[in-house]
Amino acid sequence: MPESFDRDVLILLHDVARLMRVVADRKARAHGMTRAQWVVLARLDRHPGLSQNELAAIVEVEPITIARLVDRLEKRGLVERRPDARDRRVWRLHLTPAAAPLVDEINDYRLELNAFITQGLSPKRVDTIVDGLLQMKANLTSDSAVPEQAA
Repeated sequence: MPESFDRDVLILLHDVARLMRVVADRKARAHGMTRAQWVVLARLDRHPGLSQNELAAIVEVEPITIARLVDRLEKRGLVERRPDARDRRVWRLHLTPAAAPLVDEINDYRLELNAFITQGLSPKRVDTIVDGLLQMKANLTSDSAVPEQAA
């Protein structure tokens, strides 16, 4: 007998991720920004000096999408492009000092959202969930990941 949809792990993962995106979109819009712009700022905070192509791969969007996001952030004075020391065709992305307060707020909001979505769960249960998600991620990124089915 198939598991009901309300307990289907794939559906639940999708629903939780979608709802988190909706909540984060709302928060970013309150600052006149998009969630995608917040993602770029958060990633550059953790990995300064990424190229646009590297950032696009991490964020899983096309390089032109990153270029447009960076253009908007650059106009706001939050991101700057610096030439790569070894390849003049590449620009490295860095946060400006003006981005620091916003990045701090993004990080605070991430912690707040994490606390909100895990309320009512014991630390042990949260660790179990994290371990399970890490295993799922490892399964999906392994060489033996489920192959795509022929159409």
